[in-house]
Amino acid sequence: MATQSEAQLEECLIARLVERGWERAIIADEAALLVNLKAQLEAHNNVTLTDAEFARVLNQLDKGNVFDRAKTLRDRYDLTREDGTRFYVEFMNTREWCHNSYQVVSQIAQAGSYQNRYDVTLLVNGLPLIQIELKRRGLEIKEAFNQVNRYHRHSYTAGRGLFQYVQLFVISNGVDTRYYANNRKQSFKQTFTWSDVNNVAINQLADFADAFLDKCHVSKMIAKYTVLHEGDRQLMVLRPYQFYAVEAMIDRAKNSVHGGYIWHTTGSGKTLTSFKASQILTEMPEVDKVVFVVDRADLDYQTTREFNAYSDGSVDGTHNTHKLVRQFTDPTRLIVTTIQKLNTAISKQQFLDQMEPLKGKRIVFIFDECHRSQFGDTHKRITSFFTNFQMFGFTGTPIFKDNANKSEAIARTTKDLFGECLHRYVITDAIRDQNVLRFSVEYWGKLRRRDGSLIDEKVAGIDTKEFFENPDRIESVVDWIIANHGRKTHNRDFTAIMAVGSVDALIQYYEFFARKKAAGLHDLRVATIFTYGTNEDDKDANGLISEPEFDIARDAPLNAHSRDKLDSFIADYNAMYGTSFSTKDSLSFYSYYKDIAKRIKERERENAKESDRVDILLVVAMFLTGFDAKKVNTLYVDKNLKHHGLIQAYSRTNRILNEVKSQGNIVAFRNLKNATDEAIALFADKGANETILIDPYESYVARFNEAAKALCALTPTVDAVDALADENQKLAFVRTFRELARLRNILGMFAEFDWAQLDLDNQTFDDFKSKYLDIYEATRKSREEGTASIVNDVDFEIELVRTDRINVTYILNLLREIKADEEAEAGPVPDAEKRLADILDLVASDTQLRSKRDLIEKFIQQNMPQIKPGEDVGQAFRAYWEDEKEAALTAICTEEGLDRVRFDRLVDQFNFSGQSPLRDDVVAALNVQPKILERRRVVNRILERLIGFIRTFEDDIGEA
Repeated sequence: MATQSEAQLEECLIARLVERGWERAIIADEAALLVNLKAQLEAHNNVTLTDAEFARVLNQLDKGNVFDRAKTLRDRYDLTREDGTRFYVEFMNTREWCHNSYQVVSQIAQAGSYQNRYDVTLLVNGLPLIQIELKRRGLEIKEAFNQVNRYHRHSYTAGRGLFQYVQLFVISNGVDTRYYANNRKQSFKQTFTWSDVNNVAINQLADFADAFLDKCHVSKMIAKYTVLHEGDRQLMVLRPYQFYAVEAMIDRAKNSVHGGYIWHTTGSGKTLTSFKASQILTEMPEVDKVVFVVDRADLDYQTTREFNAYSDGSVDGTHNTHKLVRQFTDPTRLIVTTIQKLNTAISKQQFLDQMEPLKGKRIVFIFDECHRSQFGDTHKRITSFFTNFQMFGFTGTPIFKDNANKSEAIARTTKDLFGECLHRYVITDAIRDQNVLRFSVEYWGKLRRRDGSLIDEKVAGIDTKEFFENPDRIESVVDWIIANHGRKTHNRDFTAIMAVGSVDALIQYYEFFARKKAAGLHDLRVATIFTYGTNEDDKDANGLISEPEFDIARDAPLNAHSRDKLDSFIADYNAMYGTSFSTKDSLSFYSYYKDIAKRIKERERENAKESDRVDILLVVAMFLTGFDAKKVNTLYVDKNLKHHGLIQAYSRTNRILNEVKSQGNIVAFRNLKNATDEAIALFADKGANETILIDPYESYVARFNEAAKALCALTPTVDAVDALADENQKLAFVRTFRELARLRNILGMFAEFDWAQLDLDNQTFDDFKSKYLDIYEATRKSREEGTASIVNDVDFEIELVRTDRINVTYILNLLREIKADEEAEAGPVPDAEKRLADILDLVASDTQLRSKRDLIEKFIQQNMPQIKPGEDVGQAFRAYWEDEKEAALTAICTEEGLDRVRFDRLVDQFNFSGQSPLRDDVVAALNVQPKILERRRVVNRILERLIGFIRTFEDDIGEA
């Protein structure tokens, strides 16, 4: 049976959509799209527009970027008509989302930098709001994703830019179908599979069309479940489990007086889900207030910031109880507060008179992280004070009978406090959907003292503070981390958190790291924070995580020692980052906490600075719950953990980021094997270990060797890559080596990794990598030139073959060593030529440095021989680099007709923000304004040259 072609897949999809009420339209190009848009907007608004009036509507539509246009879509345009009357043009009915017009078209041609044709486009009131890109069965769905990215670069902004109104993309190869919001910055990891309410994935395109592309459903996803993130100015769309959770809460609020809870695993996006639920609930006329309750001041700050990022000004966080009470009594609809302030407001006499009129009001309480212990007392106060309330909870780790607080007289579960579970999405669901990562758990119970003698937890036979806080043992753990931290964090590209059992142990750990750094044994950036009271000591009785308290008072003598230590550690932090924090009061301490959180979280941003990084954060309880940072990939554990405390702590490491971050790394220096198994069984299913934990090291060795065998069968030698006859063979090589690189990436994270155990040595792997990068470079140029190629849309996952921390500074140090050896020998060094060749090979094998290869080679060949004894290679290189940089800038400005001062400003802005300049700013930098029809092509070319200049002269320079 012949494989279904892409054209046949397209026709089947269109027929399916027509059966479901979409009207098929024939639209060949933008001119026809505009004619259709006029007719559709007139029909939707029940109005006839003159050509001049429609031109004004088009001018309104043709403003801003994707984010700006998403706002325009949801607004109405105040049109002054030719007769002087005013008319509000609606582009989409978002209140009654089924009341719009729906068309399906195929193969619209759009001429931008290159001519493109789009597979299937869904029009709502004439605007292209859903774009579907298809690949024939058997091809990777990722190729459709990459094709969409090419369209972003080449043609979506062409003409009137109507394709910047696309809200949702759908990509499919018939058997694997995904959707995602029109967010140019996201990776393939942020594409989603739709599922039913029981989390059963809907992958087949025909089934997806029935479930997701139903007219009313997809309109609802755009109107109600696409969020405009004000902070990042990007579109976000809810995943299916988020959609079902919000729908369940809205249904319960409309049709019942009961509450319930949402069990969505840690890392699945509960804040976005709770925001959308809160937002929709505040729009219901029968609801007077929505109160979102967190249990810590830090989460109050985080949640308020994130809610306002989703919708600017949507919430005013309460900084004190007086303000909270005012918000209860004024027109504020949505309140974010802490559980402590809510308790005070409904229990202290000074506030009760003001709160009294609210007793009978319809108030919906939404509790974040409702697994925590404090909700018991608050629950009693709320239920005794308010008479017309509903209570909903969100948790990634519910309280069941097995993990309830046994110290309470009555061990209450999440169900006892909130009612039935309204929707369930557990960690195994999230791993299957690739919404969170699996864990790699290594246990290191056997450690050695400096004299070589063994420290073994099992041999000790006891589980005591005295054993675990023995200085010899702690020093041996520090030595292990120093030796292996680079491996675990991809040479410090990620941050690690270290959780220890008590403040006393933390102080020892910090001081060992500090002493070894002063001795030159490492240069890791270690930061720490703890509350200097007894509440953060490890409770060996339950192994759960106690909650930190930010409202701290001046120390009692009992804790003076730990406070003095913390002040000295904060002084180290201040010296490292140029800050000025202290523990003088709660506000300063809280500001220190927020700075650490921001410094770690913002590593995931494009413009993150290397000088801001934190390598290891030492904690007792802080940051182990509620903290979400994609650039954290490792947790070192020297602390008893169990049940929800263990899952919460482990889950700091498993946020999805990119191909390099293949798993969350857990390194346990205590025997937590049974506790890990029990927690997985409790919050997933018995036997779920294989789903949640990655395979052992030996398994990946075997898989690497199998992949190496497949590679060598295809290309027996490195030179054989050059002899690959056609694009199909090149594509096979790319896919085969890419799988090898994926496995190498995972293997490198294991402490026992050793090339000697693999069937391919390091040098041969790097040689194949150079050939892989050669094909990548040729393909990248082909894409930029619009040349057709079957390799064009394959994902090279180029981050997998990056050489960690190889930059120009590293290369210069190698050149300095050669020069120093020449001076020591008072003449040529016998192996200098080979060492220089190896340096050029290293440059060629690194993705970041390839753009600099010609310049570095020119320096080696022309400038190195001219450096006199005693002269610094670095100074000579800097002078050479500045000359070449100046020549390149001058060439760009001369050839493109750019004003040098204005172009320099664009370069500076790009370096500072990491964002491409606005197109209007590029046009303003031109000495002669291009014609309208040529403007887009000229601007695209200049932007490509600007980015190329930055890539060559600014990126990965290090301290050179």
